Amino acid sequence: MEKLIIDAHSHLWLNQDTVVGNQRICQLEPNRSRSLFFGEERQMLPPFMTDGQNTAERFLSNMDYAQVAAAVVTQEFIDGIQNSYLIQVENRYPNRFFTFGMLDYRHPGFMEVAPAVVDSFKGIKVPAARLPQQFLTDEMMQLMHLLEDKGKILGIELQDGDAQVGQMEEIIQECPHLKIAIGHFGMVTRPGWLSQIELARHTNVYVESGGITWLFNDEFYPFPSAIRAIKEAADLVGMEKLMWGSDYPRTITAITYKMSYDFIEKTPELTTDEKRLFLGENAKQFFGFGCLPQLPYIKNMSE
Repeated sequence: MEKLIIDAHSHLWLNQDTVVGNQRICQLEPNRSRSLFFGEERQMLPPFMTDGQNTAERFLSNMDYAQVAAAVVTQEFIDGIQNSYLIQVENRYPNRFFTFGMLDYRHPGFMEVAPAVVDSFKGIKVPAARLPQQFLTDEMMQLMHLLEDKGKILGIELQDGDAQVGQMEEIIQECPHLKIAIGHFGMVTRPGWLSQIELARHTNVYVESGGITWLFNDEFYPFPSAIRAIKEAADLVGMEKLMWGSDYPRTITAITYKMSYDFIEKTPELTTDEKRLFLGENAKQFFGFGCLPQLPYIKNMSE
């Protein structure tokens, strides 16, 4: 049987230039692979992306080489709102990408434009970790009901531990049919991370591992503690509720794109069925991907 790999957490943009917390985040000249990030220079992209364009075509080249059939493209305030570009991406490559739209929840009144944005995407992202701890305002709950009514998916990342878990429980109770993907594997290296994983005990809540190699970066490849965390989460909610995500492109400044999942493929700590569910089957079902390409293995020049 051909393997199925789907990336449940990635990012794309043509240009990064925004303001978060009154601090500008933007690509630097002349090497636009580096960005000004909360007051310091950071290697935001792999150093060969000197033009700073983190495009779908470049990602597809990485995906094809790593035999990743499809990817979910999420959003984050630090990249700026990328709705216009991501609509183009999904229209151009409908069988390879699921893209999330995003609104600027930092300012009241976002529901005025929400219906049009919600109708343009299959899912909406809320980076709650960058919002006030009490992010669940009346307006935000209106958005949750709209997503449920429209059959859209909520993608969300939470502040460390259980700081916002109670509000998620309220959303789940109010909107029992809303499909929810919890990101960053519950901020797995932070105290109290399992409280976020436990949200996946609810029928329509899943957890994706975007950023797990970043969170365990100090340990580095092959990330044995990440494997143990995946097993611990599976024991708590079942492997059928967990999905692999890479957090491309930021994570591949340290490792290759293929390395962001092959440490899972190669570990003896997970069964073949567990790997199959985690690396692709769960995401295919949750995000509703249809016919996906069969990608052959291509030898590289070191083989």
